[in-house]
Amino acid sequence: MTLIRGNHESRQITTVYGFYDECLRKYGSANVWRYCCEVFDYLALGAIVLGASNQLQPSAPRRTQSNSLTSTQEYIDPDTEIEVLNSEGNLISSVRRRPTEPLLASPEIGRANGSSIKSGPPGSGASGDSGGTVGNPGGAILCVHGGLSPLIGTVDKIRLLDRKQEVPHEGAMCDLLWSDPDEIDGWGLSPRGAGFLFGADIVKEFNHVNNLSLIARAHQLVMEGFKEMFDNQIVTVWSAPNYCYRCGNVAAILELGEDGSGDGIIARSNGEVNRSDGGIMKESNRTLLAGPARRYRVFQAAPQDSRGMPAKKPVADYFL
Repeated sequence: MTLIRGNHESRQITTVYGFYDECLRKYGSANVWRYCCEVFDYLALGAIVLGASNQLQPSAPRRTQSNSLTSTQEYIDPDTEIEVLNSEGNLISSVRRRPTEPLLASPEIGRANGSSIKSGPPGSGASGDSGGTVGNPGGAILCVHGGLSPLIGTVDKIRLLDRKQEVPHEGAMCDLLWSDPDEIDGWGLSPRGAGFLFGADIVKEFNHVNNLSLIARAHQLVMEGFKEMFDNQIVTVWSAPNYCYRCGNVAAILELGEDGSGDGIIARSNGEVNRSDGGIMKESNRTLLAGPARRYRVFQAAPQDSRGMPAKKPVADYFL
C-alpha cells in the first residue's frame, strides 16, 4: 500500500480543520499532532500504477448476512471498460469500449524504420518533431491528490522535489496538492487561492509526454463518487460519503485489474487524436487496444444509528 500526501496533510490545514484540537482533547498535549505532521512530511507526492489490465476480473466473493460466501459478477464482458458496483457488489451500470479503427502499421514496424507514431501539439513532447515517445506498454496511471503544475512537465520532475517539508503556499509541490481540472483551455487561476486550474489540452499533452493512460486524483467533492473528464484522461475519485456530515454525497473506490499475460497491456497516445493512434496492436485482430478497464465501487455513509463511540476501557478495580 502506498499513501500519498494531500493538501490536508499539513500543519496549517490540520490546525484550521480540527485535527490539532482533536489530538489536544484526546491526549492532553500536542505531541501526537506533532508526530503525525512529521510523518506527513515523508509521504510521497504521487504514485505510478503499472501493469493495469484492459479487462476486468470478476469481483471478489463477499460474505452475506448468513455468513456464507457468494460471488458477485461471475462473468465480465471482455469489452467492458467501466463498471460501477454498489456496496453489495451488485452491478449498477457498465460502459463498453468505443470501437476503434484498425491501424495501418504497427509501432514495431515504425521503430524498425527509425520513426514512430506520435501526435500532439507541435513543440511539445507529443509531436513527431520533438522528443516524444510512442507510448508506454505498461499502461501507467499517475495517482496524485490534486493535479498538475505548470512547473512539472514530466513525472521525473516530481521525483526531484524535496518533499520533506511543510506544504508551501506556491510552487510545484503546492500545485500537485491543490490544483483542479476544469473546462478551460490551458492554465487558469484557482479560486482556492493555491494551485491552478488546468484544461483538457494540458492533461492530454502531459499524459502523452509521460506515456500515461490515466491520471487518478481526489481533492474535489463529487456527488456521484467519481467523475471522468477529458475523454477519460483523468478521473476524480471521492471516497468520503456524506462529506462533513451534511453534503449528502455518495463515495467511490477505483479498482484496476492486474494484467498477467503481457498481451493486454495498454500503450496509448494522448495527443490531439486521443486514443486513436500510438497504441500497440494485438496480432490476432490488428486492432488498437483501448485504455485500462476500471471498476468503481460506490457506497453511502453508514446509517446514523449504526454509529457509536467505542466503549471505554473500564477503570481497573485495584482495591478488590
